[in-house]
Amino acid sequence: MAEIGFIGGSGLYRLDGIAGARQVPVETPFGQAAPVVGEFGGREVAFVSRHGTGHRVPPAGIPARANVYALKSLGVRRLVGVSAVGSLRRSYEPGHLVVPDQIVDWTRGGRPASFFGEDLVVHVSLADPYCGELRDALVTAARDASGAPVHDGGTYICIEGPQFSTRAESELYRSFGMDVIGMTAMPEARLAREAELCYAGVALVTDYDCWHPGEDAVDADLVAGRMAENVRAAEQALAALIRKLPEEPGCACGEALAHAIITDRAAVPSVVAERLGLLVGRYLPQ
Repeated sequence: MAEIGFIGGSGLYRLDGIAGARQVPVETPFGQAAPVVGEFGGREVAFVSRHGTGHRVPPAGIPARANVYALKSLGVRRLVGVSAVGSLRRSYEPGHLVVPDQIVDWTRGGRPASFFGEDLVVHVSLADPYCGELRDALVTAARDASGAPVHDGGTYICIEGPQFSTRAESELYRSFGMDVIGMTAMPEARLAREAELCYAGVALVTDYDCWHPGEDAVDADLVAGRMAENVRAAEQALAALIRKLPEEPGCACGEALAHAIITDRAAVPSVVAERLGLLVGRYLPQ
């Protein structure tokens, strides 16, 4: 069992320092996931690489439902997503860390974005997509330990990819007031809320997308190189976070479904109740 989960993005394919690391394959209703479980910073954690070994999975192909479901099945209640991002503002420079407080979903609807659907309709609140308590702890930990400038807040716009933006798109997102741009925060944040997990993200700035007149347009080699430089800062932040978190969450994330199920609970088919029991079992008639 693990208390805290981490999902690593481009450049963070494993979490160094996990003692007794072992891969734990988990069969879920949404496919298989294989978190690495072990001790990190004195607590049991689970780690998933979004893109897999050798970075073989593109953003739209990430099995986000399987990943989040598997982490919850292992006991995870708090989840931190680490990602590489481009900056859409001058003050968020390459090498900086950003702990966003909002997300705009600019994906195209091809990514399964919910655990629920026909026969069990659920509408969770996503007004604040990141857990405030976990986010605050992450900001403090990153500032104390990473050695990199850390920005508290910002809006992450999640695009479909896998291509980077056109210059016109980049300027459009800037005109919207977006701060950083990436391809993986959604549907991860949506699913974490549906799974009643505390969720926060740390974004590692690798480039200025393609809007900055004094910088080269982003390419994959640039992202990989900058991410390699930033990974150590991210790992230091996560280790410090482990030490700062209280044993029990003090937020309402763990009750996100309490007032979100709109289907008559007595009418939920038994096969659906059994399939999604990990997520909603305590809210359905026994």
